[in-house]
Amino acid sequence: MSAATVDRLLERFTALHPRVIDLSLGRIEALLAKLGRPQDRLPPVVHVSGTNGKGSVLAFCRAAFEAAGLTVHQYVSPHLVRFNERIALEGRPVGDAALVEVLEAADRANDGAPITFFEITTAAAFKAFADTPADVLLLETGLGGRLDATNVVERPAATGIVSIGLDHQGYLGDTIAAIAAEKAGILRPDIPAVVGKLPPEAMTVVERAAIEAGAPLLIGGDRWDFESAACTSSETEWSYAAPDRSCRLPVPALAGAHQTANAAFAITLADAAGIAPLDDRHWAQAMRSVVWPGRLQRLEAGALTAPLRPGQQLWVDGAHNPAAAQALAGWVRAQDCPVHAVLGLLETKDPAGVLEALAPACASFSAVPIPGHRCFPAGGLASAARAGGAAEAVAAKNLGHALDLTAARAAEGDIILICGSLYLIGQALSEN
Repeated sequence: MSAATVDRLLERFTALHPRVIDLSLGRIEALLAKLGRPQDRLPPVVHVSGTNGKGSVLAFCRAAFEAAGLTVHQYVSPHLVRFNERIALEGRPVGDAALVEVLEAADRANDGAPITFFEITTAAAFKAFADTPADVLLLETGLGGRLDATNVVERPAATGIVSIGLDHQGYLGDTIAAIAAEKAGILRPDIPAVVGKLPPEAMTVVERAAIEAGAPLLIGGDRWDFESAACTSSETEWSYAAPDRSCRLPVPALAGAHQTANAAFAITLADAAGIAPLDDRHWAQAMRSVVWPGRLQRLEAGALTAPLRPGQQLWVDGAHNPAAAQALAGWVRAQDCPVHAVLGLLETKDPAGVLEALAPACASFSAVPIPGHRCFPAGGLASAARAGGAAEAVAAKNLGHALDLTAARAAEGDIILICGSLYLIGQALSEN
């Protein structure tokens, strides 16, 4: 079996999309029934929703579980370079042969019925997870929660709502409260739910949903908390505190001050799940070993970094909504050199909200299109950057052109940051 076979099947699934994509569990439940209900044969599940931070939280959980010697399945979306990244079996992206097997099984069972790409591939993933033993499955929602295709697991070990902000309004609602109601749909009776520090209007909705579901909440700032990094005599550390655990840990290997909050959330979530005892040494190892590609990741030697001037650094980050852009802007301001942004966004996103945070923080912008996707034209995005306060913003024909322009304008030692859509980040990782 080859990658070409995988691509052929995924293209076929794209053609099965309903004409109108209504969020529903009916289609995936019917398909899973034909596949023998693999969702009932999964390892213990940790199910996480949220606007931002889901993937980072699960990356910390995975690193800690693996530090303790557990085998971990993981389901995330979207992928950056290859679809296989979405389905990790025992800690590794699923191989082409195993992926073809479950995709073909889902295709046969579906028998040409209308179904979304995410629904049929999630069903295939559940079959892969059920057929391969593991100690835990880390499960990330794709869109929302209540009607997300992953929300067919009836009794997870724990659930989590990391953050809530405006994103995917076309599907989830135009207000924070409406989006919170969708995210809270993963709560289950008597199953502990970890909640981050949410906007007040979101917290009100989540607390009401928890009462209705009978789900005990572990709220950040109430049942658990953390203090950001501070230099000690030995090394830079941060502190975590909860009724059953208090510790100091190394600063996470993932860049950005916001990752400390994600790490604290992950500790609470894993402890709440109770799948295996994780002690402080496991979490210390996780802080050092955690990996989450495409999120404030520095690119090493490759085709994209080769044309840069001496001392220039190339970073990527998939900040594609206002809340993520605010976190990214905090990292930009913390650097001791100018940061020049290369930005691309899908047309469904909020460029004004993203640029309100990023434009004043970055030294310059180059706007780019995203090949193969409906995106904001580079010229319009550059104009929006200037309107948002960017000192300099230009439109580039493509990513390579943008990097040439930016490297020429930036000084030696400056940082070049490719940011925005995860599809753009995937392109950068692939080309490098």
